[in-house]
Amino acid sequence: MDKLDNNWLTQGLIDFEYKKYVLLAYFKTVKESFNKVQLYPFLSDLVFHYRNLQTLKENKSLLREAFPKELSTEGIKNLEINYKKIIEDDDVMNELESIMDFAMPKFKSSLDEGSYIYEYVESQCEIAPIGLTSLYKNEGYLFVAQPPENETNIYRYQMTLYDQSHHTMRSIQTHHVMAVERSLVNTYENIKKGLIKQFTELPNPCTYLVTSRLKFPYQQTLMPVAKRLLVKEIAKE
Repeated sequence: MDKLDNNWLTQGLIDFEYKKYVLLAYFKTVKESFNKVQLYPFLSDLVFHYRNLQTLKENKSLLREAFPKELSTEGIKNLEINYKKIIEDDDVMNELESIMDFAMPKFKSSLDEGSYIYEYVESQCEIAPIGLTSLYKNEGYLFVAQPPENETNIYRYQMTLYDQSHHTMRSIQTHHVMAVERSLVNTYENIKKGLIKQFTELPNPCTYLVTSRLKFPYQQTLMPVAKRLLVKEIAKE
């Protein structure tokens, strides 16, 4: 199973053994991915599902609202969109409680494993500015390199700030610009100068280099970690 539906808990058959089968197949896939040091998309997926279960456990009314709804016969006859809830009895709610009690420690265990791998990958990476940094840091370039390749991938990044629960959150979008080979002549500083000449709308861009000491799966692991390092670096400054 490659993906667990966002509404897996209330979707389809509400049966402990069936949901257990679905979950075990999902966690097997997650384990196989983590064994290859491939963190994404499963790490963010685990965070979503675990937090969702915590919220549902704390607020049972949300659990009832999470159920899909079906058109009532009366509503169809009247050509009105009226909804009838699929569940109304405590037996179903008790079954859901059992499913959640089984699922939560499984999600927590997988999430802990993924977080451990993430922290290790991050510990093997370094981030540093290239040249002088600009006061405007919400847009610029990100260089990502890892051995043994000589090739460095260059991305243009854009940071967005938004408020959530009285906290300022940051999201980042990246666009791949090019891949270049560093050399004694083609240094990172010279590559940056070339970008400034080519893309004149950013005359003094902040530019950061993320270097990994080890080779990791690029799209599934290194790139997400590099983006997170960039967000933390800019927030720190």
